[in-house]
Amino acid sequence: MMKTIFSGIQPSGTITLGNYIGALRQFVELQEDYDCFFCIVDEHAITVQQDRLELRKNIRSLAALYVAVGLDPSKATLFIQSEVPAHAQAGWMLQCVAYIGELERMTQFKDKSAGKEAVTAGLLTYPPLMAADILLYGTDLVPVGEDQKQHLELTRDLAERFNRKYNNIFTIPEVRIPKEGARVMSLQEPMKKMSKSDSNQKAFITLLDEPKQIEKKIKSAVTDSEGIVKYDKENKPGVSNLLSIYSALEGIPVADLEQQFSGKGYGDFKQAAADVVIKHLAPIQERYYELIDSEELDQILDEGAQKARRRAEKMVKKMENAMGLGRKRK
Repeated sequence: MMKTIFSGIQPSGTITLGNYIGALRQFVELQEDYDCFFCIVDEHAITVQQDRLELRKNIRSLAALYVAVGLDPSKATLFIQSEVPAHAQAGWMLQCVAYIGELERMTQFKDKSAGKEAVTAGLLTYPPLMAADILLYGTDLVPVGEDQKQHLELTRDLAERFNRKYNNIFTIPEVRIPKEGARVMSLQEPMKKMSKSDSNQKAFITLLDEPKQIEKKIKSAVTDSEGIVKYDKENKPGVSNLLSIYSALEGIPVADLEQQFSGKGYGDFKQAAADVVIKHLAPIQERYYELIDSEELDQILDEGAQKARRRAEKMVKKMENAMGLGRKRK
């Protein structure tokens, strides 16, 4: 029997090249060997204030990008979290199993609430909702970055606690950290991760950037004064980052690239790196613009929501029965 994978991405702006290389591209490979549920977690997005119209736009855009990068709706289930009510229902039940102390210890809560006059209760309690997202589908593996590892540990704790207190119904999920080399760094500060929330627009490339923008961003990427194309993360983080991107997209080992650009300056190397990124994003962008306003995308999301609802509702019923909610079902 196929193992189940669950992954959720927040609809907060356009996906970066880093998200694509580090996560989305691997999702496309995973759908061949696993029963995959890919969720646009819009209920997580509202833990902080959102513009209503912007959020709607981002949800649709993210869905179109998922499909444009190669997600096959006949192999994987793509859906929007708020269209499957079981997530909120299970999230509440798991909140009643979680302890305030363990939620307050979450690093992301500390980071996001630091210096704020007031924070929403949702910001504190969103880890149980994330746990619900995962546990509803009998998930075996969760592909996450290092930053979400703590939340996944909590998910495992809540599942084990529920199983002990009520009924042994949850599969305990394992972390699946992406393969090495998946970390794409900022083009302007190559010691930190590429992020779409960076205030410097030159620091990141999004999957929808136009060729001219991509070229400009890569040409203005921070390197060093040595002028030698060589991988050395400590002393040459900027050049190493561009080599990693080039290598990941083209499937060429870094050592071969070093040889290829031996004796050539950064100008030639940056132009070649820009060309590679543009070439790889062109078919994704073409498919994205076909999908974004299409009925095809609505159909994919309708079918995904239906499939997710069928699976998730079964687990919610088991949870309710285990906790004694509602009337006894025959």
